[in-house]
Amino acid sequence: MSAALLAGVVVVGAAIPAMAQDAGLAGMHTWRREGGRTCMADHWHYGSSGSQPTKAAAQRAAISSWQEFTNLEYGRAWARFSRAASRRIGCSQSGGGWNCDAEARPCR
Repeated sequence: MSAALLAGVVVVGAAIPAMAQDAGLAGMHTWRREGGRTCMADHWHYGSSGSQPTKAAAQRAAISSWQEFTNLEYGRAWARFSRAASRRIGCSQSGGGWNCDAEARPCR
């Protein structure tokens, strides 16, 4: 890969979180006001924990996964699971470990 092409990839890759934070991708979705928040009306994000030793650890990991992806796509203002709408976390135990999945509509 040439140095110029690599530099272009790095610049574009670095700009994605900045675009998400400033103007970005959230504008592609319909928003509505809910309880003092602005929420995406019909767009959900998901996060998964992978196998964790305890249910609590799996819940934390699933929420962290949801927040990280939402932050990448829309920025910090949208990425707080505690502010999200229609929050759900489902967990299951298998093979001595716990797995959880989180889903919610981002709000800010």
